[in-house]
Order: sequence, then structure tokens, then C-alpha cells
Amino acid sequence: MTDADTTTATADWQAWQKSWDRQQEWYLPDREERFTIMLDMVEALVGTAPRVLDLACGTGSITARLLARFPEATSTGVDLDPALLAIAEGTFAGDERVALVTADLKDPDWPAKLPYDSYDAVLTATALHWLHREPLADLYGRVAGLVRDGGVFMNADHMIDETTPRINAAERAQRHARMDQAKRDGVLDWSEWWQLAAKDPVLAEPTARRYEIYGDHADGDMPSAAWHARVLREKGFGEARPVWCSPSDTLLLALK
Repeated sequence: MTDADTTTATADWQAWQKSWDRQQEWYLPDREERFTIMLDMVEALVGTAPRVLDLACGTGSITARLLARFPEATSTGVDLDPALLAIAEGTFAGDERVALVTADLKDPDWPAKLPYDSYDAVLTATALHWLHREPLADLYGRVAGLVRDGGVFMNADHMIDETTPRINAAERAQRHARMDQAKRDGVLDWSEWWQLAAKDPVLAEPTARRYEIYGDHADGDMPSAAWHARVLREKGFGEARPVWCSPSDTLLLALK
């Protein structure tokens, strides 16, 4: 494809957002519920016009729901994935409430790229499980430095309690049986979604760059909610506990 072809190609960004949502919901059927509780707690603790950092924002799923519910909010989305950021950039083009930043959260200097020194809320969902415990703890320290006093951090993600192996095995078996049925019904999984992105005239190049950065997929550690709460307190938050959970996932809130 020539540069001219690239500049004239367009994409249906809302269609890509919906496609991403459907793919994510295959793994997380209660995904919207966690977003709702997350925004409930934003409203309860920092109000309806917050300055938000959407951490590892991907396509901007949290930002889209934030602005739909709180039109006076502002959001800074930060991520490293070129393809998902391309969808976010296309989705929020022209919206002065949204700033998007390309940064590697494993780089200790990533906060310097942000447009603000502090935020009312830092929010993330199903994104940090690719980090191992030590870099995740380091990241929590940097997040603590970005949240204002009285502000909040929330992380919705896989948090596994290793003290309950039989419960974990039963939950996992049931969840995967449901996923297998949905797959037979035609739902796209992670790999199939990325195969489509690689064929799109607009997303093909950023998808290729994405695979250079990440490879196919990488998981780090998935420690328990108790581990997250303890580390967040150690890093400077005054309170931390789950505010929602499913059999496999937890929304953990830390208050500065």
C-alpha cells in the first residue's frame, strides 16, 4: 500500500469498537457490570466531572463509558498498542475532553508524558495481568503518585486466590464450557479478532507494529485481591478493598 492509499483509507471506528466489545465479552460476560460499578464509585468518591487517567486504555472502552455518563469529565488514555490506539484516536478525534498518550507502563518515566501531574481517578480494566508482581508493584507506586489526595484508583482484572484450588478449577471449567459454546455460535476469539485487524487497510500497519512489540499474547501474574490491596496500601493509598467481584474477576478500589 502506498502512502497515498494510507491517507485516503478510512475505517468505521464505531464498528471496530463494537467488534472489540463483543470479543472481550466472550471472555468477560459481565464486562459492562464492572464498568457500571467502576463509574458508580467514581461518582461516589470524586463526583461527576472528574479528571481521569485511563490506564492501558486500549480502544478507550472506559473513556467512552465515562464520557457517556459524565459529559463534563476529561480523560487521558495511555497505552503502547499502536492498533488499539489507532481505534481510540479514530473514535475520539476532535473531542477536546480526550488526550491519548503512547507510553510503555514498564518505563519508569512514563508519567512524564502525561498532560497533567495529578488525577481524580485512575481507572484500568483487564489490562495489567500481563505484568509480573514486581513491575506491577512498581507501577502501583507511580499510580499512587498521580492520584490526588482523596482520589481513587480502580483495577478490574483477573485476581486468583491460590488458597481455593478446587473452587478455581470448577469455575474455570464452567467458564470455558460456556466460552466453547459461544465460539461454536460464531463469536470471535482474541486471535481471530487480530486476524481481521491485520487485513484491514487502516489497521494492518499498526497491527504489524503491535505484534513486533507484544507478540501474540503474554500473561504475567494474577495475584489475589488481597495481594493487590496490600501492595496498594504499601505504595501510598490509605484504603483498598474489592467493591465488586465475579467468580473469576475483581474490581479493586484504592482511595488515596
